[in-house]
Amino acid sequence: MSRAAAARRPIAIALAALLLSSAAAVAQGTSQSAPADPVVAKVNGQDVHLSDLKDAAQALPENLRGMPPQTLYPMLLEQLIDGRALVAEARKTGIDKDPAVQRQVAAAQDRALQTAVLSKEVAPSITDEAVRARYDHDMAGKPGEEEVHARHILVENEAEAKKIIADLKGGADFAALAKQYSKDPSGAQQGGDLGFFKQGEMVPEFATAAFALQPGQTSPTPVRSQFGWHVIQVVERRRTEPPKFEDAKDELRQKMIQEGVQKVVAKARAAASVEKFNLDGSQVRATDTAVPPPAK
Repeated sequence: MSRAAAARRPIAIALAALLLSSAAAVAQGTSQSAPADPVVAKVNGQDVHLSDLKDAAQALPENLRGMPPQTLYPMLLEQLIDGRALVAEARKTGIDKDPAVQRQVAAAQDRALQTAVLSKEVAPSITDEAVRARYDHDMAGKPGEEEVHARHILVENEAEAKKIIADLKGGADFAALAKQYSKDPSGAQQGGDLGFFKQGEMVPEFATAAFALQPGQTSPTPVRSQFGWHVIQVVERRRTEPPKFEDAKDELRQKMIQEGVQKVVAKARAAASVEKFNLDGSQVRATDTAVPPPAK
């Protein structure tokens, strides 16, 4: 450890103790008079407030936010001091006047404004009560999603798949054919058995064909997907139980946030005057494409 770091350590520990005692005093409702947002450091005369530390803590990954304050706040304070010192150095050298830097600053400001307006417009409506009401409306007391239990044989070409279908019609055993012909590892290991799955868990062509079959039925014609040619047989169909509220609430909350964001964006877009141009700055014509012009 350097001498400077060693010298700062007692100050950091004292600061952590001060922060903790201040928080405890507020929580206990004591009569100690303390600023609501005390200054915890000064850099070139510029104040660093307790709220700055709290904001920095909120920006950390969740696993770091749980660190004890006596460990976390001194570390964040040093980072904030370093950051303020770097900003001062940048302004001293005139880097803040560089057009590229100004574009980055403007972009960061735009992102902060976007986040702020979305938070203001969306967050108040995503309450625990709202999530519960959405669960009651969408899931509670309703049948769960349908699943099918199927097995398949995957081969490279249509002719081979047609021959397998013909063999099955002649009484051949599905599991035996899967072990003999299927390119899918499940063919050799489970006789082509895929277990239960929901429609969205398989590629569209396969799912559409499987969910069109009843238990005991085999696809009458080969089914082509990006993986090859399938012969599909459905063993069972069922509906799952709807998820409990505790299991579904986080996913529902995210879905409601996404929907809220989409509404706010659509509202803002509708109120905006938008003009589009080609990538070379020329007016858009009906025959134009989005391909960039060739490099000169």
